[in-house]
Amino acid sequence: MGALQLLRRLGMAVRPVADILRRTAPWSALAILLAQLLSGLAMAGSLLLTNAVLAQLIGHAPSAAQLRSAWPILAALCGMYLLRLGLEAATAVAKAKLGPKVHRAAEERLLEVSLQVKLAAFDEADFYDRLHRARDRGVLHMENATTCLVEVLSATLAVAGAALALALLHPLLLLLLALALLPEGWAVLKTAGLQFAAMPITIELTRQAQLIGELATEREAAPEIRATQAQRYVLEEYRRSAAALEQHLVRQGLAEARAASFGRLFSAAGLLAVFVALIGMLTAGWLDLAVAGTAVIAIRSAGAALTRLMQVARELFEKALYIGDFRDFVERAARDVATGSNGTRAAPAQPGQIELEQVSFGYAGAPRPALREVSLSIQPGQTVALVGENGSGKTTLAKLIAGLYQPSGGRIAWDGVDLREMTPESLADRVAMVLQEPVRWPRSARDNIRLGRHDRPDPDEQLLHRAAAEAGADEVIDRLPQRWDTFLSRQFHGGQDLSGGQWQRLAVARGLYRDAPLVIWDEPTSALDAKAEYAVYESLRLLARRRTVILITHRLASIRHADRIYFLERGELVEQGTHDELVAAGGRYAELYRLQDKLHGNG
Repeated sequence: MGALQLLRRLGMAVRPVADILRRTAPWSALAILLAQLLSGLAMAGSLLLTNAVLAQLIGHAPSAAQLRSAWPILAALCGMYLLRLGLEAATAVAKAKLGPKVHRAAEERLLEVSLQVKLAAFDEADFYDRLHRARDRGVLHMENATTCLVEVLSATLAVAGAALALALLHPLLLLLLALALLPEGWAVLKTAGLQFAAMPITIELTRQAQLIGELATEREAAPEIRATQAQRYVLEEYRRSAAALEQHLVRQGLAEARAASFGRLFSAAGLLAVFVALIGMLTAGWLDLAVAGTAVIAIRSAGAALTRLMQVARELFEKALYIGDFRDFVERAARDVATGSNGTRAAPAQPGQIELEQVSFGYAGAPRPALREVSLSIQPGQTVALVGENGSGKTTLAKLIAGLYQPSGGRIAWDGVDLREMTPESLADRVAMVLQEPVRWPRSARDNIRLGRHDRPDPDEQLLHRAAAEAGADEVIDRLPQRWDTFLSRQFHGGQDLSGGQWQRLAVARGLYRDAPLVIWDEPTSALDAKAEYAVYESLRLLARRRTVILITHRLASIRHADRIYFLERGELVEQGTHDELVAAGGRYAELYRLQDKLHGNG
């Protein structure tokens, strides 16, 4: 990779950091910029004053008058150094504020686009991979890149200050500065090119090792690893991944060490050439001794600043890939949000009749469609059941009705209005979903239920307590040490965890608290015992009196009183009717019902 490509990559790394700084901390960033500009000018002033002091002091026998006249210059030089120290302190204070601000702003932006992107994106492996790279690496490196950017600015202006002073002392000294600094710059660019070219492999191997390492240390995986005695397998897999990463890093380190060694050799040769040139200019009378001494100080100072600049620039090159991941994900996700649903109509306050006409849908990368030309009708206030074996498309169909996905073919309408014409916000407001695997929010028991509709007015919490009672969640909460205020996560001190059935009760209560006109229950009692299941279905029957309910379940005995049952098989609607009608028809529904009834009877 050439120098121009590297510099282009550096610009790509700097741009998103600069954008966030401009939005979140413009005054701190401006303060740093001004402080560094003044520091660079102070650097040039210090060198010019140094030259003036040396001119007064260097001689065969400086007079008392010369020594007295040097004191004001020396005092000014001390003042210049104190100014530089003050500017560095001001920069450090402003820099301390920037890192956390950038981290928060970058993470907030990532969460913002992630929460707005359409649900179908999460079914794409490429999207999910890019999301995790941006979250796990991009945000962290954005914060670190802020510090690097300040260091780059500081070192660049320090070199510029030294160059300005040398140009004012003698134009030829700029050529000597370039002769001293170019070899070091070449070495760092060469090393950065090697490092950058190897970075994709480094990231891939690092992620492989980290995934295994995380699996070995996660609480969720620990029981199964021990139950299956897979400890040795996990450790061997980690060793295999870590060994590949180690070998790659060793090869990379050796290549970088060779480039750095050549750079130091060339830099030493360049510095030697500078001293030879200075001696020649002194002999020829082009420079006096004070200017030559100042030039040596300036070149050494500029060399130290350039070394720092190149080291920090290398870090920026290293972070460019990670920051590029962050930038690419945010930009692509933002475009996805912008090109999403363009509906402008508000969804009906009550869904009314829901009609599906020849609806088809397929997940990204799936070998076959999840649904094929499904047509059905749901009347207002009905309780309908979607049944079928695993993979038949029940949950997918419910999510399409809720507007979480858009069909790839056909049409879904509420009261004759296509869902595509409705705003996603109003559509979501009309739906409550209780999923088979609900989110286990690491918050209090109260918040876990209130999150069903977190902005719902409920000052005395009567609605909250009623939802908990109807779902049987009040029994769970009464057993908790701090009851409603108990923090539900063992990952924090004093937190509590719940069983699967207890979490399911809270999820049902959350759905009841949401109080939406269309309720979708996806296996809501799969983790409940018989008593709790009966209580939930009693609540469901009460809820169904004033709402449209879509129930997804494998337990056919639980849906005998549903107004309509739709039986799906491999993405197609193959049977529909009431429970009695489908049993009498003797089809697939009747077959499964008899099998379950027989199994229950044998139990």
